[in-house]
Amino acid sequence: MNKLQRGFTLVEIAIVLVIIGLLLGGVLKGQEMITNAKVRNLADQGSAIKAAYFAFQDRYRALPGDYSQATNNISGAIANGGGNGQIQTAAERGLVWQHLAAAGFITGSYDGGAVNAGNGGWNCNSTRCPANAFGGTMNLGFGSESAGTTGTGHELWSGRNIPVAAIAELDRKVDDGVPGTGDFQNGQSGNANPGTCVSGGVWAVTAANPQGNCGGVYRL
Repeated sequence: MNKLQRGFTLVEIAIVLVIIGLLLGGVLKGQEMITNAKVRNLADQGSAIKAAYFAFQDRYRALPGDYSQATNNISGAIANGGGNGQIQTAAERGLVWQHLAAAGFITGSYDGGAVNAGNGGWNCNSTRCPANAFGGTMNLGFGSESAGTTGTGHELWSGRNIPVAAIAELDRKVDDGVPGTGDFQNGQSGNANPGTCVSGGVWAVTAANPQGNCGGVYRL
């Protein structure tokens, strides 16, 4: 005997497609919310460290890492800086975070070991430098890492591992949204991936294979 076989109706198929669409939309929206939260965290972290840097300077009349009387005046400081008003050497770059933490301006425990400039600064150990929301490590020192500025000055590096869409949003939140101008710029060392994070003077968000390992620099 022939049996009657019944398939899905158009209404049932439409309901299934709507449910799938809602699930996909929820997943994508959730990912967007997580990324936005990380960008806000990055912005807040940058603001907090800049505030700690200037508060340290106001209290001790010296810069963290460069403070020549740190071991005398800060409980827990492991070494002194050169005291010339610039955080220039690898040793001083490493002492920045140790001095700030020992003085109570930031949280965490840092070993105060040396941190090189250039590509080495983008690869700082997490026991030595604070981590950003995407797992990169930050750096602070005197130099000219910001890609759109030739003059030297004190700079705060955001750390790497930041997707280009996230760093573009961070730039819009804290500055002008343009990677080569203003107080927040893209890094120019190789490990900041300037060639793939920036294209034609803008953050390369629309690239076919967008970079997920960018880094930026605050001019202090």
